[in-house]
Amino acid sequence: MAAAGFWGFVAASSLVLGALIALSGRLKGQPLVLLIGFGCGALISAVAYDLIEEAAAVSATGLSVALGFVIGAVTYYVGDELIERMPGAGESSADGGLPILLGAVLDGIPESIVLGLTLVGGGGPSSAILVAIFISNVPESVASSTRMLASGRRPAWVIGVWALVVVASALAAAVGYGLFAGASGDVISFIDAFAAGAILTLLADDLLPAAHAERNRLVGLATAAGFGVAALLSLSA
Repeated sequence: MAAAGFWGFVAASSLVLGALIALSGRLKGQPLVLLIGFGCGALISAVAYDLIEEAAAVSATGLSVALGFVIGAVTYYVGDELIERMPGAGESSADGGLPILLGAVLDGIPESIVLGLTLVGGGGPSSAILVAIFISNVPESVASSTRMLASGRRPAWVIGVWALVVVASALAAAVGYGLFAGASGDVISFIDAFAAGAILTLLADDLLPAAHAERNRLVGLATAAGFGVAALLSLSA
């Protein structure tokens, strides 16, 4: 379990890296949206090759895939709606990056559980899943942290909240190894699909609009590049 927790911590640590990049203030405009676009592509690949494909492979009937996907999507949607109804919603930067933070939690925790499960049997973690999580976390954190800072959040608060997510992800990886190692295929399928549903809804609602905020056509190429890199890692694993 300790090894699973360690690798979960390593994968999620890029959330703090993204926050530090945002705090530096050096990543703005085109470089920022291109990074977000690259991360979107990596997340799309994770949904297609690491989550849904695996969920379908271990599910007995496919029902757990559909159920997990829908519940993941609805959970993110409801959480996003609640954030939108918070006092001050509708003002400039009022959400403070919280919808993306919510998405990072809803997809990061199940992803970490899946990462922990890859250690079952005594082998090392899946390099494809590990790298995909690490890469895609950076633009999520940068985008959310930038909005948090713009809404008046203190730097220490921003770093602190991401540090908590990293710790939670490490614990989830350990739980994935210790608690779900003997779980049925449908349980694992549900966890995979839940993360996929949350990720896809996050992409459509927040990350892709943020990536196109500068109306830069290079974002499409960056997204394709992110997908290609993550897909290569997954398919070559």
